[in-house]
Amino acid sequence: MTLHFSRRKLLLDTLFGAGWLGLRSLATGIPLSVLANPRRAAAQATGCATNPAAQYILLSSSADGDPLNANVPGMYQIPDIAHPADVAMAPAPLTLSGQAWTAATPWTQLPQAMLDRTCFFHHGTYTVVHPDMANVMTLQGFVSHHEMLVSLISSQLAGCLGTVQSQPLALGPRSASEGLTVGGRPQPILSPSALASLLSSPTGPLGQIQQIRDADLDRLNDWYRQNGNSAQRAFIDRYALSQQQARSVSESLLSSLAAIQDNSSDSQIAAALILFRMNVSPVVSIHIPFGGDNHTDTALARESRETVAGVASIGKLWTQLNAAGLQDRVTFATINVFGRTLSAAKGNGSGRTHHGDHHVAVLIGRPFKGGVVGGVEPGNGDYRATSIDAASGGAVAGGSGDVPFSETLSAMGKTLGAGCGVSGAALDLNIRGGKVVAGALAP
Repeated sequence: MTLHFSRRKLLLDTLFGAGWLGLRSLATGIPLSVLANPRRAAAQATGCATNPAAQYILLSSSADGDPLNANVPGMYQIPDIAHPADVAMAPAPLTLSGQAWTAATPWTQLPQAMLDRTCFFHHGTYTVVHPDMANVMTLQGFVSHHEMLVSLISSQLAGCLGTVQSQPLALGPRSASEGLTVGGRPQPILSPSALASLLSSPTGPLGQIQQIRDADLDRLNDWYRQNGNSAQRAFIDRYALSQQQARSVSESLLSSLAAIQDNSSDSQIAAALILFRMNVSPVVSIHIPFGGDNHTDTALARESRETVAGVASIGKLWTQLNAAGLQDRVTFATINVFGRTLSAAKGNGSGRTHHGDHHVAVLIGRPFKGGVVGGVEPGNGDYRATSIDAASGGAVAGGSGDVPFSETLSAMGKTLGAGCGVSGAALDLNIRGGKVVAGALAP
């Protein structure tokens, strides 16, 4: 019983912070900093007034090295590149910011509004070893202090977003090699089903929102009557949720939690959006499979099946973001340990092997312009990512782009960070090599 209680308290403290400040902020609408210190209240205070570009990031990562790279836009101009024969994966046209491309059918079925902010970023990861996932997350050591990219970005965005914690949070189940670290310390992995079990009871924390709201507002109003000024009292009047608003927040979150029945990709997405709505962390990591470690994948059947399902999950994400009013505040991104071999001669239709010279990060969000950054060219007996022209995002064959092949991973990391609101100065200080690819960003 004691062990169960201790684990429950640890999870609640992780989600809501010391003194449950996060839950109290959710219940009242008052920023965490003001709840912790009422003197900080001011009429002009807003969560992201200093950085309206700040985004939450939903990251899908995989230590399997999925073949996501093989069937996206930019992979159909070379006949030798192998694709599944399944009719569900047939090449089809799609439009990205007015430009025509070809991709596997699942990608073409995403809503056009989503495609218009979907950037397919071709780059290398420079490894063919599964346990190197942590190294890829550090951009192969190019992030200072060997920090993970998402840990760096999370720490930079937490203050602006006013999140409970500055560390990224991982949802599972997932392999140990897909875990996140901060300062070298492993971060806990939370399953969607555990989150639902912890919070979904009407008598649990979310069911107490109205009582928590009333208690905190009574306390703050008493404090401001005795110690506050007119600007501080106006702040409380402006930002405090009504009882009906607090009830609506509780009911909406409880309804979303009740829909989580397992730890599937769709459940991980649903849980991640709940965490963003509760303002727990700037970055949540999940795992959406796109074919896995498919060395012996006859007719690329697993690749077909999981790509269809994976892209469908991304489409559901768009629907859920719009329903929650988060479509302009959450960016989706993918990072895998490596991609998969591309040439038909490499696999003869029976599977693909590890390929560190080509991977595709899919970046979807308001900061990004629909399009393709970089591309592929022959190299090392297969095809590898080209160098990139940073201004346009165009592929530059022969390595003469101002983002060389060896820095395409860093460039992707800097571009993701810049799009989500991290300053260029912070990115250049903390990430060696690469450039922000302006051609990937929305005007």
